[in-house]
Amino acid sequence: MKGGKGPTLRREGGDGSVVHLACLISVPTSPYHIEQNGVCLRSKYRSPTPQDNSEAAVAGKILIWGGSGGIGAATARALAAKGFVLHLVGRDMSRLEALAEELGCGISQADVEDDTSFARVSAEIAGPLAGLVYAVGSINLRPLPRLTTADFSRDFRLNALAAALAVQAALPALKAAPATASIVLFSSVAVTQGFAAHASVSMAKGAVEGLTRALAAELAPKIRVNAIAPSLTDTPLASGLTGNSQMAASIAQMHALQRLGQPGDIAAIAAFLISDQADWISGQVIGVDGGRSRLRIKG
Repeated sequence: MKGGKGPTLRREGGDGSVVHLACLISVPTSPYHIEQNGVCLRSKYRSPTPQDNSEAAVAGKILIWGGSGGIGAATARALAAKGFVLHLVGRDMSRLEALAEELGCGISQADVEDDTSFARVSAEIAGPLAGLVYAVGSINLRPLPRLTTADFSRDFRLNALAAALAVQAALPALKAAPATASIVLFSSVAVTQGFAAHASVSMAKGAVEGLTRALAAELAPKIRVNAIAPSLTDTPLASGLTGNSQMAASIAQMHALQRLGQPGDIAAIAAFLISDQADWISGQVIGVDGGRSRLRIKG
C-alpha cells in the first residue's frame, strides 16, 4: 500500500476485484487512499488534526459497529473531536467512505447478521482497542398478535446477540489496551417505561441491559461497560416515526424537554463514556431521553 503506515482494509468487490482502504493518521499530510487492482481511484490529503499526536491516538482505536448510522456517525464525529483514532463498521459502503474522508478513519463493510463478520473485522484491525461502541439497533413496533418468531429473533439478533458477539471477538484487542478500555452499548427508554407495541424491541433491549451489567462485572477492572438508553431520536432508522411531522410533534410533547432527541445528544454521552473522564463509571444504564423515563408532566 502506498503512502506510509496505517490501518489497511481489504474487501472483495462485486466483480472479484480487491479494494484496499487505508486511513493513515500518523503523518500530518497523510492521505485517505483507495486503490483497486493497484490503480488509485481516489486520494485525499488532509491537514493535521488534534488526533494525530494526542494521547488518545496512542491508546488504541475505537471500534464503532453501526458507524454509518445516525447515532454511530454522530458518535464517530464526537470521538474524532476528542482526538480518538476510529474504525467504523457498517453496511452502507458509500456512507462509510464519506466518513473515512471526513474523519480520517478506518472502515469495514460488514453485516451483523453474518456470523463471520465479527472475526473478520477483528482481524482487519491491527493493534489494541481502547474502546468499542455497538450502535446497531432496530425499531420494530407491532402489537403482540402481529409479531412473528422471525421478528423476535431478528430484533434479538440485531440488538443483543450481535452486541455480545462483537464484544467477544474484540476482547483480545480490548484487553491489550495500555489503559482501561471502555465499551458502550445501547438500550432504550422503552425498557424502563413499557410502551404498547414495543414487546419485541423492549425484550431485546432489556437483554442489552442485562448484558451490560454482566460484562461490567466479568471484565472489571480492565474494561468498563456501560449502556445508553435513548428515547426517540431523529435518525434515519426512526424516519418512519419522525418523518411524519404531526406524529413527531406529538411524541416530542410527551417529553419533559418538549423535543425529540438528536444524534448529537446521544453521541456526547457515548464519547464521554468512552473517554477517561468516565474512568470510574461502569455497569450503568444512562437515560438520555429528555426526561421521558422519569418525569411525568401531565396527569
